[in-house]
Amino acid sequence: FFQKQLAASDTAKAYIKQRGLDAKSLSTFAIGYAPDSFNGLMDALGTDQRRKDLLEKTGMLSKSDNGRVYDKFRARLMFPIMDRRGRVIAFGGRVLAKDDGPKYLNSPETPLFHKGRELYGLWQVKQAHNKIPRLIVVEGYMDVIALFQHGITQAVATLGTATTPDHAELLFRNSADVVFCFDGDNAGRAAAWKAVESIVPRMRDGRQAFFLFLPDGEDPDTIVKSEGADGFEQRIAQSMTLSDYFFEELSKGVRLDTLEGKARLAESVKPYLAKMPDGAFRDLMAERLQSITGV
Repeated sequence: FFQKQLAASDTAKAYIKQRGLDAKSLSTFAIGYAPDSFNGLMDALGTDQRRKDLLEKTGMLSKSDNGRVYDKFRARLMFPIMDRRGRVIAFGGRVLAKDDGPKYLNSPETPLFHKGRELYGLWQVKQAHNKIPRLIVVEGYMDVIALFQHGITQAVATLGTATTPDHAELLFRNSADVVFCFDGDNAGRAAAWKAVESIVPRMRDGRQAFFLFLPDGEDPDTIVKSEGADGFEQRIAQSMTLSDYFFEELSKGVRLDTLEGKARLAESVKPYLAKMPDGAFRDLMAERLQSITGV
């Protein structure tokens, strides 16, 4: 339904052209458009009570305070979210104009969809690789698609939520190397630290995590368009290792030339070390702490 609406909407097609999305991307990611009407989807699919109930159960409808039921997604570019077997379990919708409500709207949690357990684009990455060499975690749907379009077919996005322990498990189950790519602003740094907290307890030997912070106001979509795939790859090659980022972040505001500062760092690192799986990585992290603090 959404794909048919896209083909029929001049506004949506103009937006897609402006964002530089090609026909292959539209097909690979099954992108569509939710028309600007309160019951376009309901009229097309909710033709009896049973179907209407199903639409409601899968989060496709909303209910007003006075009990009126209407389409949840209206006048938005639609991105289907697939499960690990390529079945559509939810949607993300993006506004075409800046002022039309929240920029992104995701399906609510439903019996099919738990956003803390799914990654947008993972199905497409799996189709592109027999063995996934690495995964690049970005923040938005458009970032994933822009990277794919430039030949970087290992990008996935969390669905409007921080990186959860389930995400971390899913990422490492699919690839031993994971690059987290965030904005360099405060929100990006906060998101990166959330990722650290989720991946540290899963850093078994052989796994690697990296952190790439982009310049203010840039995202993977804009970077790959201005610098090309080579420019983006170059940035990834210079990304920080988990260990460097971890110690840099926990050392912020700590005077390591004092005994008190060293004690404070040792104290703040201890709980993270306790959560790390036994192995060489944990031993090396403890050794690094010892070399910094003497503890």
